[in-house]
Amino acid sequence: MKLHTREWGTGDRIAVLVHGIMSDHRTWHRVAPALADKGYRVIAVDLRGHGASGRGEYGAEIWADDLVETLPHGPQLAIGHSLGAMALALAAERLAPERVVYCDPAWELRRDLDLVARSFAEAKHVNRAVIEHFNPRWDAADVEIELSTLADWDPATAHALPEAYAVGRTPRRPVAPSLVLLADPSDLVSPELEGELTRRGFTARTVPGAGHSLYRDDFQGFMGALDGWI
Repeated sequence: MKLHTREWGTGDRIAVLVHGIMSDHRTWHRVAPALADKGYRVIAVDLRGHGASGRGEYGAEIWADDLVETLPHGPQLAIGHSLGAMALALAAERLAPERVVYCDPAWELRRDLDLVARSFAEAKHVNRAVIEHFNPRWDAADVEIELSTLADWDPATAHALPEAYAVGRTPRRPVAPSLVLLADPSDLVSPELEGELTRRGFTARTVPGAGHSLYRDDFQGFMGALDGWI
């Protein structure tokens, strides 16, 4: 599927951005212009089932295949968040980015996957007060964007999670120099997994005090953690 995209900047270098579940390209509203200011042409997708992209069958490999179908080959930088980091990792060898950043990646979900799927699907209808309660560090713009992206999100994507995570999705090796940025603490990447990633050749950094949505909790801290990678 050719995905809906949004672009910023006209630089010679290309950066691609892949959001997490329940979100879309709008989640990058501060990150994308900052990268454009650094000389990138930035391309952010709406994953299948999200934003203005089409609906259809959902699954880990399907989301990855859509990225390969949509994005240019060989971008200088690729950034994926959460579910988007999982899809990006599956697509990375074919996309062949020069550098990759995985933001609090959802590579391993070892909980009750059916319960996780139901919980995500029920989040479709949360209100502003709930979003503000669980994300006290977000500014007003991020809260508004979350409400809008939830309205445009197909909750059927959540029901694909049990099958998508029936197997582990942690990459065996980085296909390009790869940075893993972690929340503090991360509910998705344990200290043991972080150590294993380092042994496999990944670079791991933490954004101190940030939750799962690193770049919305602490934008300056997130950009600072990218030092040497952008």
